[in-house]
Order: sequence, then C-alpha cells, then structure tokens
Amino acid sequence: MASTTTAGTQRTHSFLDKTKARELRVGVIGLGYVGLPLTLLFSEQKFRVTGFDVDQRKVDTLAAGGSYIYRILPEEISAAKAAGFSATTDYARLSDVDAIIICVPTPLNEHHEPDLSYIENTAKAIAPNLRAGQLVVLESTTYPGTTEEILIPILEKGNKLGLKAARLGVPGENTFYVAFSPEREDPGNTSVARRDIPKVIGGLEPLATQYAGALYNSIFNRVVPVSSPAAAEMTKLLENIYRCVNIALVNELKLLCLRMGIDIFEVIHAASTKPFGFQPFYPGPGLGGHCIPIDPFYLSWKAKEFDFHTRFIELAGEVNLSMPYHVVSTVAQALNKRKQALNGSKVLVLGLAYKKDIDDLRESPSLTIIELLQKDGAAVSYNDPFFPTVGRGRKYDLQMTSTLLSKIEEFDCVLIVTDHSSYDYKDIVNRAKLVVDSRNATQGIQADNVVRC
Repeated sequence: MASTTTAGTQRTHSFLDKTKARELRVGVIGLGYVGLPLTLLFSEQKFRVTGFDVDQRKVDTLAAGGSYIYRILPEEISAAKAAGFSATTDYARLSDVDAIIICVPTPLNEHHEPDLSYIENTAKAIAPNLRAGQLVVLESTTYPGTTEEILIPILEKGNKLGLKAARLGVPGENTFYVAFSPEREDPGNTSVARRDIPKVIGGLEPLATQYAGALYNSIFNRVVPVSSPAAAEMTKLLENIYRCVNIALVNELKLLCLRMGIDIFEVIHAASTKPFGFQPFYPGPGLGGHCIPIDPFYLSWKAKEFDFHTRFIELAGEVNLSMPYHVVSTVAQALNKRKQALNGSKVLVLGLAYKKDIDDLRESPSLTIIELLQKDGAAVSYNDPFFPTVGRGRKYDLQMTSTLLSKIEEFDCVLIVTDHSSYDYKDIVNRAKLVVDSRNATQGIQADNVVRC
C-alpha cells in the first residue's frame, strides 16, 4: 500500500506541476463552436493542444491555417499552430495527451429524446487509447448521471489495460480521472471575455476535481468546484432551463399583448427599470442554439426514471416550440388582409442563424419556419450574410442559396426572423410590399406595410 500511495502522490505532483509549467498536453475532442474556442484558450496560455474531430474537412481547414467559424479569425488559428496546436482524425494520438476534454454534440432525436450517440462513440474511441493518470473531462450538455452511467462504463470496459476510474477509497496505479465541466459558450457575445466566465467542475472524486480545477484555472479566472459530476450536469441544465422558462413567459405574454394592442417590448423596457427582482427576457420566433431548445427535454426525459413529471418545464418547452407556427400564421393572415393566399406567394426570409450576427444554424427557428411555409405552398427564399448556401443538416434538407437583397421588391412578403446588424431595416421597409417582423427589428419605423408578430 505504501508504494501505491507514493506512486499516487508522485503522479499528483506530476500532473499539477506539468499544468503549472504549461507542459501538460491537452487533447480536445470536437472542434466546433465549443471545442475550437477552448482549444484557442489553452494555446494562448502556451499549452500544447491536439484537436480531434471526425470531420476531415475541419481538420484540413485548420491544418491550412483557416477557420470555419465566423468569429474566429485565421490569424488565431495560425497563432495556435505556432504554439504547437495540431488537428487530427487519428484518435490513437489520444495516448500522447495528459488531459482529454470532450466537446461533442448532444442533440435530440425525432422524438425529443436525448441522443447520446456522439458521447458514446467518442468514449469508444477514447477507451483503447487510455493510459493511467489521464484526466477525462466531459463538457457536452447532458442530463445528470451521464458521466457516471454512460461515459465511465464505456471507458472502463473498452480500455486495453484494465484501467478503472479513480473513486473514493479506490487507490491504485491503474486509474484514470474523470470530471464533468459544462461548457458556457455564448456565440456572438462580445461583452464578456471567455476567461471571465467562471468554470464549474464536478469530479468523480476530489483528486479529479483538483486536477480539472488546476487545468481550467490556467485559462479561466475563476473555477467553481461542486460535489459531483451530476451536480455539475444539473447546474448546466438549470442555467438554460431558467432562460427557457422565462423566454416562454414573455413569448406567451407577447401573444396576449398582440391581441390587446400593447407593445410587449415597451412593457419589458419599462419593467427593466426596476433595480431589483426583475431580469429582462425577450420574445422571438422560437428558440435556437445548442442548449436552450434542448436542455429542458433532457431533464424531463431523465425525470421519468424517478417517476417525476416536470410539468412546468415541459409547458415552457411547448410554448417555445409553438412560436414558429405563430410566425407562419401571422404571415398567412397578413397576406390574407391583402387578398392574397400564402399558397403561391413569394416569401423572403431574412436570417437563418439562430440569433443575430453569428454563423450558427443549430436548432434555428428559421429552418422550421421555412419548412412550414413550404408545406403551406409558399415559394420561399432566404438571405443571410453568414450563409451563402444552406444544404442538409440533422433535421433539415433545404439545398438553397442566399438571395440578393436587391431583389426584395420581387417578393410578396419579407419575413424578419434573425435581426442581423448588417440589415438596413428602413431600406427594407421602404422597398418591400409587406414586412412581417418577428424580432422587433423595425422598432421605431412607422409604416402601413409592417406587421409585428
């Protein structure tokens, strides 16, 4: 036992000392909207990072010093490469790193149930390449219990050396360390530096939390340890369910205010002047992004295992899911008042991204709205400065090309779904036959051809 304890102590000092000296080698799996920015943070702090992705096109782009994310410049990729960053599809190289951070998607399937296939397949790819003393951190948003119930069993079963995840009261040299640390990316947010976003960490046991804390503390200004991976997983869900519920509230109030002839945005602005007890949330055409539209369903699905029905959360999800249908209904009504049917009308959708000034399509309400308009017989086109073309994704197959704004006069209706800053809304209103605004982008513009929804 003494030799085992000594070996464990030496390993602890080695991990912490290597982290402090920036000699720890970091592997990031999933080089998307979460993984690539995280990679750059580590590279900026002089860590040698290896990025892993199954998409060869991403790997090739990064190898050439390019970027496929709008807000990340090629110069940042070149700087990371100069600091030792490289990208690969070869998961065998995981054995060369000391810390493995998983940043893969966790979408919903067609039944709004968790799709953990990306986590499961990633764990299966990691397992054969695990070695003793490595730290494995899951960042992908998921339900409480995923780290311990899904990730760890696959890692333990699939590795070649019989390694086990370090747990309380289980000393030994043949162990690896596991933690969950939820990503807190907010695409398009330029008001808060990534380093200033506190990092929540829940290790399987204290040493895992200490390792992960030391690692993340080197790139974030504050680390917040919690008692377990499940507590960290629930923290992430709470953050986004809080937003989902409040957005559902203002979405429902917007529908009422429209009937009552009240401007909901004026009301929210006035309520925001209260210096306590109120935080503004804003209505829109539906939820988008990698978390808010998904997280409530993850928790509701898991709650059923405990004979618990999350009625409040599910109701919020229903309200938000209904908003694209409300937008399409408003377009149909607006056209009808002009003695024109939606069926056969030409509709130009402004904005595909799920929110303004980003190049992110994940769960975007625009995609649903386009498909609903097409089902009702409309001839739909779109414009988005961030997407010259849009093809096929997990839940859509549009195969469309962005239409020039110079053709606005040709359309029966212009529908504002994403309020990009580059749009000249006064010019759009002046030139369009009909404008349906789902984002309050035309606030302050008084015109008979504008319908707000």
